[in-house]
Amino acid sequence: MDKKSKKKLEVLRKRHDKLRQQLTGAKSQMDDPGEVEMIEKQIEDVKSEIEKLKNS
Repeated sequence: MDKKSKKKLEVLRKRHDKLRQQLTGAKSQMDDPGEVEMIEKQIEDVKSEIEKLKNS
């Protein structure tokens, strides 16, 4: 894995952690039910990008 890929992987992991925290907060407030679905989709997108980087 080259330096650029490692950096991108690090950034994606930080984004994943941040999205998980946002999801926890959104679930506890439930002001906008669509927000939870949106955050869950973003988490899945980040996970798939992480897997692509790991496999390449």
